Amino acid sequence: MTYEILRLLHILGLTLLAGGLIGVFVSDLRSRQLVELAPFAEAIRNIAVFYDGVVVPGALLLLASGTWLIVEFHGGWDFLETPWLLGMVVLFAFEFVEGNTVTRLYFLRLRRLTREAVEQGGVTQALIDAREHELLPTYTHFLDIPLLLVIVSLGVFRPETWTHAMVGIGISLLVAAALTVLLPRLYPWTPERTAPES
Repeated sequence: MTYEILRLLHILGLTLLAGGLIGVFVSDLRSRQLVELAPFAEAIRNIAVFYDGVVVPGALLLLASGTWLIVEFHGGWDFLETPWLLGMVVLFAFEFVEGNTVTRLYFLRLRRLTREAVEQGGVTQALIDAREHELLPTYTHFLDIPLLLVIVSLGVFRPETWTHAMVGIGISLLVAAALTVLLPRLYPWTPERTAPES
């Protein structure tokens, strides 16, 4: 009975995490298409809602249920000898740390800069720079969903070698790089009104 409950909690955590990351992706994509400050600010607020209200709870539920499953049903530290399980743990740990540092902190700063721009009555240069020239957080943001798919595929197929994980990681890195280069070019951010120079 404990195993079934933990699996259910794990699936619920995955659902929240995946849904939240998709919401963040769509809100970010929408913000790139908007030229008026008010709807842009709303899209940026939606990113924060998805991160704090859906992604973080999902990640914490995954962490708790996954740890319990490993300790109780996968031999504790024996997971280090199981490629698919170790791959899931390492990729999740990377995503958890990266998502709560580089990516989330960037979107928090973007929300703060957007709020300041709204108060000043127009888009500031600091906001333009943060939206258009921050490559690392943009890249890590676009890496989230591909790496999550690799984690899920490891749990589904349970490969006994590292080939599956390495190929998945390589494809994820390439997809994130392509999105980082192509999306800003497809949707160059050209806000309608800028704040007066002080």
